[in-house]
Amino acid sequence: MVSGLGPAEVRALAAELGVRPTKARGQNFVHDANTVRRIVRAAALEPGEVVLEVGPGLGSLTLALLDAGHPVAAVEVDPVLAAALPDTVARRIPDPALTVLAADALAVDVLPGPAPTALVANLPYNVAVPVVLHLLAVVPSLQRGLVMVQAEVADRLAASPGSKAYGVPSVKVAWYARVSRAGSVPRSVFWPVPNVDSGLVRLKRREPPATSASRAEVFALVDAAFAQRRKTLRAALAGWAGSAAAAEAALRAAGIDPSARGETLDVTAFARLAEQRP
Repeated sequence: MVSGLGPAEVRALAAELGVRPTKARGQNFVHDANTVRRIVRAAALEPGEVVLEVGPGLGSLTLALLDAGHPVAAVEVDPVLAAALPDTVARRIPDPALTVLAADALAVDVLPGPAPTALVANLPYNVAVPVVLHLLAVVPSLQRGLVMVQAEVADRLAASPGSKAYGVPSVKVAWYARVSRAGSVPRSVFWPVPNVDSGLVRLKRREPPATSASRAEVFALVDAAFAQRRKTLRAALAGWAGSAAAAEAALRAAGIDPSARGETLDVTAFARLAEQRP
């Protein structure tokens, strides 16, 4: 078992690199070895499975993944951190199976090296949902994931229809994967300490709903349905359909009560409704 990055090591490494964590990049570095090992265990990876890590930062989770025998493709937007990560890892693991791409994960569409099958990451709070949706869309080899995000975001991603947290992120991620909560993480394991706790979210790829509507059409419908959350779908979708009467006709054709609200529909119902757009 390699030596991880504890609180002292994290601060010393950041000072050595001249790095000051910024809110703009959502930088909160994990400094607890038990937490990163717990994340690796919860990811339930196959032996030797190639992992995509977004936002490796100073390398705490990267080290734990490599130590468990998993090749890692790391995407890091901060050029200083991206440049330093191979050396940080090499000091602790000889000849590591690590590829580092200095890039914005939201702009990545091709990854170097073997195709990753699992996404395991401590995602920056400010872009967590867009990153998950983008990578599930452009990296079809991803079959599973275990991501750490803000606790409230974890609740939204894993929410079921009819629940208070259910909304646009819940529906869109359900297009790609089955999602469930996989535990909580206290704010105390980060430096600097964030103002909120974190949550672990498990993803398992599945086939999207069978529909003649495109993903873009379904997602546009979801956005419209939740833009005015308190309104009935008949009213909320008037703009989408061209009129309230047309929205009602589309809803009835899809077998959906026009007086229902968006938070009651699952992704399959949205896909069915998208086919009925006038």
